[in-house]
Amino acid sequence: MPEDFSAPVDTPLRVWHRGGARPVLALHCSLAHSGAWAALAERLHDVTITAPDQPGHGRAGAWDKGTDLHVIVTRQSIGVAENLGQGAAIDLIGHSFGATVALRIALERPDLVRSLTLIEPVLFAAARAADHPAYAPFRTNHLKFAALVQAGKLEQAAALFHSDWGTGDQFSDLPAKTKVYMIERIHIIVGQNPVLLDDAAGLLRYMGLESLGIPVLLIAGAQSPPIVQAVHGELLRRLPMAVQQVVPDAGHMVPISHAVAVGAAVQAHLSAC
Repeated sequence: MPEDFSAPVDTPLRVWHRGGARPVLALHCSLAHSGAWAALAERLHDVTITAPDQPGHGRAGAWDKGTDLHVIVTRQSIGVAENLGQGAAIDLIGHSFGATVALRIALERPDLVRSLTLIEPVLFAAARAADHPAYAPFRTNHLKFAALVQAGKLEQAAALFHSDWGTGDQFSDLPAKTKVYMIERIHIIVGQNPVLLDDAAGLLRYMGLESLGIPVLLIAGAQSPPIVQAVHGELLRRLPMAVQQVVPDAGHMVPISHAVAVGAAVQAHLSAC
């Protein structure tokens, strides 16, 4: 049975009014916060963008390690979507972990979703389902990262994670406040593994993706780890109304590093829906 995602929401929000009442819900990546959408939001128009802080991020309370973070974020996000839409479907944008939550909302509550923009959804299990050669080496390396976290080597783990999924600069060159923020939250990445690596949430269930009759835009950075295109390939194969845009010279943090290009793609997608 699907999870009950009807619980009310009580979470910090940022809102950007961009000249229109059309609601857009934006779900950020791990180790970030709702403010990560600021640059992209400034490049959209005729919409109002609402972005919540996930548990353990930004101004939200801490994440309880004994709970399922994906369930909690999905539940909270559905509460926000229900409030924004007031009975009507809305547009969802998600990046990385946030994109996997947006996809889950579309599967569990299709009545809430008008369109999806998925920026590098890290549903690694999709590459496994496709038997893609990128999956096995990625899983091995990702579990080595998890072992560093479990061993308490948090700064080393954060630096390793940032080298693949960061902005392209060296972890040692980041501002001290940013490094501390990431180190204090790096355990959250390991807590996502059951859903992202092994699809504990059943996002890849039989004919689930195929049932989504909504426009889906997938956005990737051309310089992102190979596992990203492996995931995108399987989603493009299974989602009936999905298209992809690859941003040149960009990595995983493409909505921040290349907000102009991503903003143009998202605006065109929204305008066509």
